[in-house]
Amino acid sequence: MGQMNLKDEKLIAEARALAELLGTSVTEAVRQAVEEKLAREQAGREERRRRKFEALMAISERASRLVPPGVTSDHSDLYDENGVPR
Repeated sequence: MGQMNLKDEKLIAEARALAELLGTSVTEAVRQAVEEKLAREQAGREERRRRKFEALMAISERASRLVPPGVTSDHSDLYDENGVPR
């Protein structure tokens, strides 16, 4: 991969300060910071996806209770054995 050319003086100073606190190089400090942030964002995305799925399943469960017994999704209740509408 290529190089990055950072021109934000505040970011550069903060990266150096973080490296000093961690006792590592600036590259390693930036690597750790990016890896940690990426992991948090990915976990958050998975959590949001899981919550949406659970909400949809709850809606599906509630909706299924509204369907009368014997009704099917193939609409066989609408047609006779010859395929003619009832």
